[in-house]
Amino acid sequence: MSLAATLSRWAHQVWQTRNPLSVFLYPLSLVTRYIVQRKRARFTTSSNLVYRSPCPVIVVGNIVVGGTGKTPVVVAVTRHLQSKGWTPGLISRGYGVHISDHVPRLARGHADAQQIGDEPALLTQATGAPICVHPQRALAAQALLEQYPDVNVIIADDGMQHLALARDIEIAVQDHRGVGNGWLLPAGPLRDQASALSKVDWLITHINPNDQQPDTPHPQQADRNLRMYLRPYQVHSLHGEQQFDWGQWQTFCQGKSISAVAAIGQPQRFFTMLRQAGLTLTQTRALADHAAIDHSSFVGLHSDYILITRKDAVKYKAGRDPRIYVVEAQAMFSHPNWLDDLAHSTQQHHNALTQRAP
Repeated sequence: MSLAATLSRWAHQVWQTRNPLSVFLYPLSLVTRYIVQRKRARFTTSSNLVYRSPCPVIVVGNIVVGGTGKTPVVVAVTRHLQSKGWTPGLISRGYGVHISDHVPRLARGHADAQQIGDEPALLTQATGAPICVHPQRALAAQALLEQYPDVNVIIADDGMQHLALARDIEIAVQDHRGVGNGWLLPAGPLRDQASALSKVDWLITHINPNDQQPDTPHPQQADRNLRMYLRPYQVHSLHGEQQFDWGQWQTFCQGKSISAVAAIGQPQRFFTMLRQAGLTLTQTRALADHAAIDHSSFVGLHSDYILITRKDAVKYKAGRDPRIYVVEAQAMFSHPNWLDDLAHSTQQHHNALTQRAP
């Protein structure tokens, strides 16, 4: 495990309890809470600071630092709306990429992760939807609509705390950590108060099927509080020469040694998914979220095959290594019809905005 990944894992372990270190940092979390409350009040009372898109905006985010599994939710939402005849467009921050203050970056399809970031590149490759990246989500939304006027619904990858962009639907994603010790940064993992989870339209908890759901605030409607897990369904060689469904892959690699590498928010979740799907892993290597993937990422791994995530595959530019295969995972939800409900809600917001337009 890399040093950055180790430190991240340690921090989240500390934030799970109200231990002496968290208690020592608690006064600073009160400062964070004050800043968060002031920011919310400012955007609530000053409508001129908020950009209102002419089409519905769906925000998929979280209130804790670190990855919780938003990306597969964004992919599932985008693909479902496309199947219902919508033309979604995506916006994202573009983490790890330097973007000029007033020049958002747009892409569609096979985008370069070095230009727009690994998660945005994955999202547009997985869905074919256009994407615009910029730290200011409102600016990204405006640039997206200017470049792609056929877009009729915007899906924001993260951005629950970016109040300069008005939103119609909020989907929060959490994992087994829940809200940790319930305190804001730096005493706890929260970027917003835990009570925010009770106000979202849907709360999705990303946990293994047999894990206990964390005790956190949640929407009052039971069918708005979902569980999600990821299931591997396809494996292909890094450059696509070979492709297998999961059953075929298990037969293909039988008797061979397999390692796994992941540079995502929760690498252990990827390794656990593979083991629960029937694989025995010889070695695993956890790297920091968004870390570069190159030859050095695989040094010391002597397995016959090395499995990586699709998010990491979009970053790998080091050439051809025949051992590397990419795992495609599918989001499975406890309420399979929730996406139909989401599409219906999107249509309602679209109708309301159309009636409101001059």
